[in-house]
Amino acid sequence: MIAKLRGLLDDTGPDWAVIDVAGVGYLVHCSAKTLAALGAAGEACTVFTDLQVSENDMRLLGFAEAAERDWFRLLTGVQGVGSKVALAILSALAPHDLATACATGDAAMVARANGVGPKLAGRIVNELKDKAGALPAGIAGAPAMPRGGASADAVSALENLGFKPATASRAVAEALAELGEGAGEGEVIRVALKRAAG
Repeated sequence: MIAKLRGLLDDTGPDWAVIDVAGVGYLVHCSAKTLAALGAAGEACTVFTDLQVSENDMRLLGFAEAAERDWFRLLTGVQGVGSKVALAILSALAPHDLATACATGDAAMVARANGVGPKLAGRIVNELKDKAGALPAGIAGAPAMPRGGASADAVSALENLGFKPATASRAVAEALAELGEGAGEGEVIRVALKRAAG
């Protein structure tokens, strides 16, 4: 099984990317968040992958972080959630937001994803609420960030300055770990900028 690809970003579409690995182009289906994190064509990139095989299709799915892939696998284990719906959910919610939604039973948050109605969203949070704590909520090696507040604003600010989502999230998580949860938004952004640029 293919677990990870490291190569050059060759091309992208609305929900896919082609990764050139030593001259072989791999078509990888991705969430919007992963596509945004891959960078520009010609840049080096790494994706964690999951290979899905059915009677008439083989599909390689790619994720910017291992946590996103783990959540994809959990989501596709829920009845009624195929790979397209799982990618739509991961396009709308970052892993730490999905973990929060499942842990708190917030079906409305999951229902924000395209193609996910209230009934399916309810099934997802009910089936995954006990499993949510077993998975990393955010980026590997970084503490999970609380949803909303200064952390979300700081991530958004770094993304607006041109940092990739994964880099921005990691930098803000590290800044929060250093400063503590009560830190103000300006202070979090200042420290996170140093971390992201370092």
